[in-house]
Amino acid sequence: MLKLNFLREWTQWLRPLVALVYSVIILVLVPYLTIAAFEESTTKKDSFVYLIAGIFVMMAVPISFWEIVQHMIHYTKPSLQKHIIRILWMVPIYAFNAWFGLVFPTRVLYLNSLRECYEAYVIYSFMKFLFNYLDDADPFLETTLAKKSQTKHIFPFCWMTNWRMGRELIHRCKHGILQYTIVRPMTSLAAIVCDWFGVYHEGELSTGSYPYIIAVNNVSQIFAMYCLVLFYRATKEELAPMKPIGKFLSIKCVIFFSFFQGVIITILVNAGVISQVFDVETRDSVREIASKLQNFLICIEMFLASIAHYFTFTHVPFINLTYQNPSVSAAFSAMWDVSDIGADLKEHFGIMGDSIRVVIGRGYIIESSESSSLISGPSKILPYYVIDPSMEVSDQDEGSKTSLSKSSDPTIHSDKTTNSDKVSKSDNESKK
Repeated sequence: MLKLNFLREWTQWLRPLVALVYSVIILVLVPYLTIAAFEESTTKKDSFVYLIAGIFVMMAVPISFWEIVQHMIHYTKPSLQKHIIRILWMVPIYAFNAWFGLVFPTRVLYLNSLRECYEAYVIYSFMKFLFNYLDDADPFLETTLAKKSQTKHIFPFCWMTNWRMGRELIHRCKHGILQYTIVRPMTSLAAIVCDWFGVYHEGELSTGSYPYIIAVNNVSQIFAMYCLVLFYRATKEELAPMKPIGKFLSIKCVIFFSFFQGVIITILVNAGVISQVFDVETRDSVREIASKLQNFLICIEMFLASIAHYFTFTHVPFINLTYQNPSVSAAFSAMWDVSDIGADLKEHFGIMGDSIRVVIGRGYIIESSESSSLISGPSKILPYYVIDPSMEVSDQDEGSKTSLSKSSDPTIHSDKTTNSDKVSKSDNESKK
């Protein structure tokens, strides 16, 4: 009975427990790591850099931990706070990752890969946070957006055809963000494999696979962030009550600063600026200094990010003293539940597979009836998204009609009909 009461009152003892654990970390783990860092360092200058970076990390982490604990205590809106907690973990993960990369530069590639994968996870979590908020505010968001004026593409994708308001815009934005959660881990794994075979050459733009992997990451990340911005522009009136500007900026700044400052440092390395400023000659030394500079800056930036997250993702709107708090195990397990991303990735792969099959199938039809296409004009490619599920596209080559549509986002006005069912139905109609 005493044990049950103790667990039931977890909101009372969780904050003191976190403070105690953090004190132990400060008094035991930090001195141990500092001594290990000094032993690894070759100069007093390195030791001073490790110490300064560690101070910023130790200031940043408790701010984020405290806000995470507050959200767990006042866990009154799981559909939103689950994703907020994931975002708040960004600062501790980035900060410790950067400090370890600073102290142990030989392992920086593996540490950076972990950080980059979590970066993609944060972008996905922020997308889900927005979608779930809008789902609660307006269950018929697709219809609401369809009635609004067209949101046009902006630079650097202003050359693209506008995505029709409603289901098409929601789905394209969603899957434009989801692609980054796939591309980033894949390129991180590719970087590790290339490094094993000695063809990665990190920091060198002229040789190796490094510039190609950076280019893929750059394009994928920019497009994912662009889809977030476009989605915000289309739904800014609906998102206004939750004050999204600060949340957007706090995430975009962390991601863009960490990525583009790394690109700038790489350019400075290849231009010979780093070697002149730090008075080093060997290529390995220049590369190590560039890596340390990047991680040192991230340690400082995470302190600023923790303050920004504290105010933009505050727990205050979720305080509800009349709400029955969940058990400690339920709140903790919900924080680590990743079943949603698994379901979304499964949907994403299914949609991409359906699209590829449609394109391949239509390409076969066009190739087999080239003479008729020359007479009647080019055949129309079935669009990737169709707003109206009953919309039909005339197929002049077969003299029949086919129809395809996408299932909507499960968090926004879910559609019970799956893509595979619709494609199968379309195939049967074509055969008739």
